[in-house]
Amino acid sequence: MLPALAALLFVLTPAAAQSVTFSVPPVDEVMDLHGDPSQAQLVIFLAGNQYMVMPGLLSKFRGLHPEARDVYYETLPPGIVAKQMKQGVLQIGSLTIRVRPDVFMAGTRRMTMMRHDGLVGAVHVYATNELAIMVRAGNPLHIESLRDLGRPGVRVAMPNPAWEGVGEQIDLAYRKAGGEQLERVVMVTKVRRGSTTLTRIHHRQTPLFIREHRADAGPVWISEALYQQRIGAPLQTVRIPAAQNVTARYEAAQVREAPHPALAKAFVEFLTTPAARAVYRAYGFGEPK
Repeated sequence: MLPALAALLFVLTPAAAQSVTFSVPPVDEVMDLHGDPSQAQLVIFLAGNQYMVMPGLLSKFRGLHPEARDVYYETLPPGIVAKQMKQGVLQIGSLTIRVRPDVFMAGTRRMTMMRHDGLVGAVHVYATNELAIMVRAGNPLHIESLRDLGRPGVRVAMPNPAWEGVGEQIDLAYRKAGGEQLERVVMVTKVRRGSTTLTRIHHRQTPLFIREHRADAGPVWISEALYQQRIGAPLQTVRIPAAQNVTARYEAAQVREAPHPALAKAFVEFLTTPAARAVYRAYGFGEPK
């Protein structure tokens, strides 16, 4: 009984006597929602693969705009946050979150859809990214290219193109590397056989699946692969040649009828500054093109 109780962490902080910190990883841990939506002076929804950038980015922004004391942001798959924007609600189990964003940040394809629906204003390009393959440290199966992901003995972690924009980008890279046959093998044959596992929260699940030996390799944005090495995860990056790779552009826009328009405008403009670009560059993202 005591070990079970010890696993729970309840902390009352002197600075906020009414607050309770509760986290029991990996059971009760919401990693992609940050801040207090009821108190925020700025609310940002962004494609989840940028999660590692946000602490440093917000630190730089607050240095210029100290009035942005409380920022609430979500780093979920772009298809999920786009749906949340349209419906106004995010449901996580029995928890319901209703919050209107000020800023939306995603890839060009998703942002084009949001503009078409009249949900965001003018866009600003602030970073780029390219693909890589994540494998276990030492690369025990000798994965050298995307074509190797079609081998029968290689289990693949693959983002679901239904809500992950990167999924479509990877499909394009498969076609560049091995034609429609490679794409069909990885995305149809191996899915049917269970040797390609489609993720739901791509940037979190791929490294976890590989570390737990549920997958042998997974195509990801290179920023994710480099970040896992940066934090000491037992994973390795296999680079993809430019001729078989794709480049994504990240765009930001102020949301129509943003609740906090002044800070929304300031943050979108900040993303295009050298200071913001330096933060993205430090995590493996490319310069805007």
